[in-house]
Amino acid sequence: MGMLKDPSVKYKKFKQLNLPDRQWPSKTLDQPPRWLSTDLRDGNQSLVDPMDGDQKWRYFQMLVELGYKEIEVSFPSASKTDFDFTRKLVETPGVVPDDVWLQVLAPCRKELIKPTVDSVAGSKKAIIHLYLATSPCFQQVVFNMNNEESIKRAVECTQYARSLTKDDPTQSATEWAFEFSPETFSDSDPDFVLEICEAVKAAWEPSVENPIIFNLPATVEMSTPNVYADQIEYFCRHITEREKICVSLHPHNDRGCAVAAAELAQMAGADRVEGTLFGNGERTGNVDLVTLALNLYTQGIHPGIDFSDIRSVIDIVEKSNKIPIHPRAPYGGQLVVCAFSGSHQDAIKKGFQARKASGATDDSPWQIPYLPLDPQDIGRTYEAIIRVNSQSGKGGVAWILLRNLELDLPRGLQVAFSKIVQKEADSVGRELLPGEIVQLFEESYHLKRNPRFELLDYDITTERAASPAPPSVGGSQVSRTQSSKNARRVFGGVIEIDGVEHRIRGVGNGAISSLANALRTLGIDLDVADYKEHAIGEGKSVKAATYIECTASNSSQRVWGVGIHEDVVQASLIALLSAASSVSHISLAYSRFPYTEINNQPLLSSSLLVQALLSLSALSVLTRTTSLHQNLLQRGMCHSQVPMLEDMSVSLRPWK
Repeated sequence: MGMLKDPSVKYKKFKQLNLPDRQWPSKTLDQPPRWLSTDLRDGNQSLVDPMDGDQKWRYFQMLVELGYKEIEVSFPSASKTDFDFTRKLVETPGVVPDDVWLQVLAPCRKELIKPTVDSVAGSKKAIIHLYLATSPCFQQVVFNMNNEESIKRAVECTQYARSLTKDDPTQSATEWAFEFSPETFSDSDPDFVLEICEAVKAAWEPSVENPIIFNLPATVEMSTPNVYADQIEYFCRHITEREKICVSLHPHNDRGCAVAAAELAQMAGADRVEGTLFGNGERTGNVDLVTLALNLYTQGIHPGIDFSDIRSVIDIVEKSNKIPIHPRAPYGGQLVVCAFSGSHQDAIKKGFQARKASGATDDSPWQIPYLPLDPQDIGRTYEAIIRVNSQSGKGGVAWILLRNLELDLPRGLQVAFSKIVQKEADSVGRELLPGEIVQLFEESYHLKRNPRFELLDYDITTERAASPAPPSVGGSQVSRTQSSKNARRVFGGVIEIDGVEHRIRGVGNGAISSLANALRTLGIDLDVADYKEHAIGEGKSVKAATYIECTASNSSQRVWGVGIHEDVVQASLIALLSAASSVSHISLAYSRFPYTEINNQPLLSSSLLVQALLSLSALSVLTRTTSLHQNLLQRGMCHSQVPMLEDMSVSLRPWK
């Protein structure tokens, strides 16, 4: 059939209560309500496979450990399993704390009230919960009763329950409380609800010390949350002896608004909330007690329920209900503290950096973009906050490296490496785990495996230039001094390139520039464009992390190198060689002559000479055998370093 073009012919707009002077919109929540968990009753009865006795037992223990003081444990008249479970709770010493109320449910039918009371006989504290539907739909369609008949039944059942509990001298060891639910309250005439509740109250005769509980359920959610709040405020205003009444909420989630409805209804005057962990229940479920509690917590109000280890709660709930918690479920879902979006990740990373820089402690005011709750408060870790897929940006990747390697990448390197990560994520078609990102970084910047360029040994010395001759004084010449201002650094060392050792030498104004100039003797021309460094760790175990961005001559290619070492100078040299290892087009001009220094003296223009030689055709080389050999010897190379031309004629190719 499909959706109607005009749904108004089939569905009527919910009639809103006329309450022009409503007060709840100006109220705020400043304390938690009384909580009741109905997981073991309402939640359990909605499961495809209800919990067995052992599962209910462990679930009850968990609820007590979390801090729930009112727990609806069963519908004893509905099954022997429920009755036996309730008796086991009552009869097993130490299982039910003295301050915990056991609540049991029964419909307004006398024959079902007696076994319900019997199930909790002998307990310290017990709540007998009776319900009767009050909406016109249920009265007419289900029960064929009018208002007068409904009131009569509710009163008779209340009186009967009273006779079996607080009026029975043999039951005096138990502290009895009474709860009445006008089922389908939110779809009922509000004045009729008041009438039937007044009659029930008179039959029970509550006190300020032991008030009657009027539970006002949105048995089926049929309107917006503000309408439910209006209904609750109307009831609270007009019910008499309000001080002897606990107004309780039981919202279902048919329209997806149960949490909002419960919060607004508390603002409207409600004292108590019934619900389940993560919202399990009939149809779309009950109101989620986890969300309600942690919503209060993130507003600075402790809910009185301890979710410090929410993972263990999730494990028990999932195993007992055989329903997984949705990954996006508020607070409990696997992905709720995760960010995949690049801009979100960047904001979160900056938030944590600012928090650390401010010297914040665990209880300092929380202000992190996109995270309304500190994950550690509910037993989660920061490692799971940022996760990386093909949609992620530099911020997320940088966060993972900061958390796992303590590397605070400069922005340019973040951008460069994030492209590598995105390419890998696209290639594998899934999220990359933190360990995979760390491994990819170490491989990309040659931190673990052998790089093309590796520093084997080196020495950096200072070469000072003499200052200009000063004027004579008294006819005598003042001796020259050594100028530290004009001092140059000389790099001399051995590097391995593609498995071949090379002894090189270069001069510059610092360690990095002297190594860069030494590499130029091999025809490797790199210009340093950016340099950053920071410490890793502290104390005796501190290391230096160095990041160098280079540009290759005759190319627009920009590459990054990373170096980590206990010595900051060596870390910078390793970073430069890391960058050289990443240049895609480098091929050694002097690969046949690995030693480019004789007796600590550089061979001037040796690489240029070989480039020229390589440009010659094989025939041209052969016709100049003698002159070529002599030329190389004249430039300072020993006989063992000059290859025979027969070998060269086979290996040389035109230079490109």
